[in-house]
Amino acid sequence: MKTPQAVTEDIRRRLSGKWHAHLAGDEAAFPHAFSLGRPATSELRADYSAVHARTMQWQDWAKAHEVVLDYENRTAKGGTTQSVPTHARVVSIDHAAALAAGDWADRLARARLRLGVLRDKYPHLDDVGKTLRTLDAYGEVDFGLLLSVADWYRRDPARANLGVTPRQVPIPGVHAKWLQSHRRGVQALTGIDDLGLLPGHPPRIHFTYLDPAHLAAGRRVHDSATAGDSYTPAYLPEVVVISENKDTAIHFPALAGGICVEGVGKGGKTPASFPWIRDAAVLVYWGDMDRDGYEILDGYRADFGRDIDSILMGPDAYAVYEPFGTELDQTGRILQPGTPRPADRLREEERAVYLRLLDPQHTGHRRVEQERIPLTKALEEVELVCRRMASRDDQ
Repeated sequence: MKTPQAVTEDIRRRLSGKWHAHLAGDEAAFPHAFSLGRPATSELRADYSAVHARTMQWQDWAKAHEVVLDYENRTAKGGTTQSVPTHARVVSIDHAAALAAGDWADRLARARLRLGVLRDKYPHLDDVGKTLRTLDAYGEVDFGLLLSVADWYRRDPARANLGVTPRQVPIPGVHAKWLQSHRRGVQALTGIDDLGLLPGHPPRIHFTYLDPAHLAAGRRVHDSATAGDSYTPAYLPEVVVISENKDTAIHFPALAGGICVEGVGKGGKTPASFPWIRDAAVLVYWGDMDRDGYEILDGYRADFGRDIDSILMGPDAYAVYEPFGTELDQTGRILQPGTPRPADRLREEERAVYLRLLDPQHTGHRRVEQERIPLTKALEEVELVCRRMASRDDQ
């Protein structure tokens, strides 16, 4: 039999997945009877006391939360008949919001107000529920701006043919980057599939030359390249180090034939589009020891279509540098355990740390930033990879 905490999570999942369709009238997600699980007959006959204790727990919880329980009669130890709870009935979406707690009551109240606006001003909407879900993350200011921008386009649909960037759309009161990040909402309210906006600029990479002879000649140290452009670096590197963080990439020590590329976040499609990176004899990735770092590494291997060596991302490095770690992510929020992704391109030692960092029982820091590791140590690890590759090629 489930615990009240487990069923509360079931309620949250159903609410999270269906609230928008319920409010829009597309699907009646509530009332709903949530299963409490069914004790095995052997359990009832061997130790009914445990089932009775859980039954009492459910009755206390149901009374405190105004939940009606369904029961069925079961045969217990000694052939006695006992009434065992089977389902918890949640009578409405507002009842579910109260049980889920958090900000659900406020979210539903806000969504109902917006639903009224959508039906009044935009009766042409094909999927009101889907649009309502899209707008859930909008604050009041952004929602007001969305209505203004949608009305601006609807007054003259030809404005979708201006051929300007999202920052250049001439709508009073709308700041430069707003349309760039809220395009989906505008398209939903206007029914205009293509707002006629010019595509964003192609992605770029930034990198640092590491070769001592190149640097001694007084040539440029830092460079950049645009994806899709015709470009060749000052020299074709034998070793490319992709570093997740800018500081470590910019200040990486001198390395013969080396270039250090700044990471571009999740996914490696941009650096993989440059043949001189993709085809380098030695390709190394160095990231933070945290959830993102390992998932980025897994994504890079997929996007490059080849194996990529990593440095300082295994159990030994974690053991040495964990005391210098942190419990906060980049935004200052406390890192939480979580469900690991398949990440099947991680090597055994990398995956061991990845799973450890997501384990609810883990007591160490869940993030060790690159910057906490000496660059001289990183250079040693890269040189070790180079020697290993050279030895393999000689065999």
